[in-house]
Amino acid sequence: MNGSKSLKLLLLVAGVAALNIVMLSPGLLGVEIGGGNALQTALGVTVLFMSLLILLYGSYVLLLKRPTIVIAPVRDLKSREDYIAAIHGYRNVKVLKNDIALALEQLDRIEKKKLTLLNVLRQRFDEGELSYRKFYSVIIEVEKLFYLNITGILNKLGVFTASDFANMATQHRSTQRSTNVMKKKTELYDQYLAAVAGYLDGNEEILLKLDQLLLEISRLGSTDYNDVEEMPCMKEIDLLINQTKLYKQ
Repeated sequence: MNGSKSLKLLLLVAGVAALNIVMLSPGLLGVEIGGGNALQTALGVTVLFMSLLILLYGSYVLLLKRPTIVIAPVRDLKSREDYIAAIHGYRNVKVLKNDIALALEQLDRIEKKKLTLLNVLRQRFDEGELSYRKFYSVIIEVEKLFYLNITGILNKLGVFTASDFANMATQHRSTQRSTNVMKKKTELYDQYLAAVAGYLDGNEEILLKLDQLLLEISRLGSTDYNDVEEMPCMKEIDLLINQTKLYKQ
């Protein structure tokens, strides 16, 4: 049990205990079990019974209940917020914890880098200039590649339910189950996790190229290029875009 769940369970126990103290202390509400008043006795027993139910259900939810994954309809995702919400839906899957945290961090970084690049472009170029339009077009295309990778992650994760992730993680760790079917399941599980890692690596490369592009734009005053498309990073990004388009075909 992690620290967050331990704290929640502790708060639940403390809350139930405080409720019982308030309800059953003679000096407060005056509810007394076993006294002369049958109504008070019934109310006191009901409080105790409900307290037990709350503790049992709360403990079940915190300790035993598996996280529910809402599978987002990927084809309907439009905005950055939609993608964040869809990725965030997998945050409680233990085996995906680090990957989901990285994906959410990347979504935050791509937005910041895009805004920084556009701000620098507006400072250096007029929006009607050809150079501005070329840079702007490349930035938007790279952003599309980034979200294409996020879509790939969601498509891979959408194949499984929460119980699938839990079961396969258990099977993956087991050394006793060595049947042919179990081996194939483990191999498939590893392939999906590897695919998710591959998409994350692809987005790290995209973010790195945007950093390089920002550096090259900042050096434009000291470097003479006849055309912005001759810039090394622009060539690398153009190659990446063309390779992705070819792959999609």
